[in-house]
Amino acid sequence: MRALLTTLAVFAVVLILLGLFLKAVKWLLIIGVLALAATIVLGVVKGRRTLR
Repeated sequence: MRALLTTLAVFAVVLILLGLFLKAVKWLLIIGVLALAATIVLGVVKGRRTLR
């Protein structure tokens, strides 16, 4: 699961950077932010399950 979260986080950062460099493509920035938020949420949920 850690590998999936890491891959998703890297994917999100790449999309955010592409969105910033290619200002015309705002959808990449939006999708990247959503993917990063999903990674953070999944990480918190998995972390809490591990602690219990």
